[in-house]
Amino acid sequence: MKFENLPKIELHCHLDGSVRPGTIIDIAKDENISIPYYDIENIKKELTAPAECKSLDEYLRRFEIPILIMQSKESLKRITFELLEDCAKENVKYIEVRFAPLLHLKNGLSISDVIESVIAGIRDAEEKYDIKGNVILSCMRFMSADRAIEVVEAGVKYLSKGVVAIDLCGSEGEEFCGKFIEPITLARGYGYRVTIHAGETGIGKNVLEAVELLGAERIGHGVFIKDCLEAYNIVKDKGITLEMCPTSNIQTKAIDTFKNHPIYNFYNNGIKVTVNTDNRTVSNTNMTKECEILLREFNITFEEYKQIYLNSVDAAFVDLKTKEWLRKYIYQY
Repeated sequence: MKFENLPKIELHCHLDGSVRPGTIIDIAKDENISIPYYDIENIKKELTAPAECKSLDEYLRRFEIPILIMQSKESLKRITFELLEDCAKENVKYIEVRFAPLLHLKNGLSISDVIESVIAGIRDAEEKYDIKGNVILSCMRFMSADRAIEVVEAGVKYLSKGVVAIDLCGSEGEEFCGKFIEPITLARGYGYRVTIHAGETGIGKNVLEAVELLGAERIGHGVFIKDCLEAYNIVKDKGITLEMCPTSNIQTKAIDTFKNHPIYNFYNNGIKVTVNTDNRTVSNTNMTKECEILLREFNITFEEYKQIYLNSVDAAFVDLKTKEWLRKYIYQY
């Protein structure tokens, strides 16, 4: 299979983890922002996590430089457009871009300014390329529930106009879900869809709580349901979709080798899995590379790829018309 030619869908991609290194240098110079280096090779080293990170926290430190230069409307719009441009060039037909608005307010932007700038970047890319996109608003787990409510309230007016879902992300500790019941319940009441990062760093029970306490429809990563039977069963029985990111999981030490990644076992046991990049720059990856890992390690067939693609269509936070548009691409093969 030549994955570069096949249609793809990306449901788990962080904007700040997918910035072109050259763009960081450009924006830093244009906006007079101090960064450690101004040459491509050294910036790449700073942005790209090593294959041997000690932990998720070490991996997350790679986001510090991108956040520095993502503090203006122009930078946010440009970075978003370029992400979709990169995706379109490898035949991604639909992407849900996630980011935490509260990380982009250091120079005076409002939450609305941030959201509007990202949506504008998506719309510009949609006009130029055969791709569609939507936004997932992430709330950082180290912040308070009140701050998460700020994000939920600010995003309401953009529902069905680019914003589709709410998310919790960042360093993962035990029993984080209880802290965020109020903001996520509020979001669901407004009409947000819900995806939650959980079970990425050895705590399978977090997935169980994300579903039971927060009403998660999708789970970011979910690797460690393999070690928690209750979480495994609720994901399988309720048809919760896992947004899996193989390369990222190796880097963060969630899994030791690609061969031991549970994605294929989950697939064979009837769990709805999808394949995603997580962070294109930080993980030095793209959707083609992630799919090629599945071929290399598990020898997946076209029919298996097709089912994973259709899982992504079914789980995408879009209307039925867009889902039908996405299905037609895979049925052409």
